[in-house]
Amino acid sequence: MGDSLLDGAWRLSPLVALRPEPFGALAYHFGNRKLTFLKEPKLVSVMRELGRHDTVRSALAERGVPETQWPTYESALRRLAATDMIRPRAGEGGSP
Repeated sequence: MGDSLLDGAWRLSPLVALRPEPFGALAYHFGNRKLTFLKEPKLVSVMRELGRHDTVRSALAERGVPETQWPTYESALRRLAATDMIRPRAGEGGSP
């Protein structure tokens, strides 16, 4: 799987809009026109916070995600990175 996404600096893509929904959110990418249903509200809150933290790990901790769930969140964030919903912050590490 390569380097841990958890140790990288990431952010929500500037081309992505998150629309709150009762189940979590809809993420729409205006560049590639992908629509993603985010069914975990805590994942949505982590995505919103990524740009404010030095690492994904610190964003997860700040949002109260138990460490035992971090591998699940890392997997979900990798899938979001693959469709450019999140992206590494320039010059700050992070690799999909």
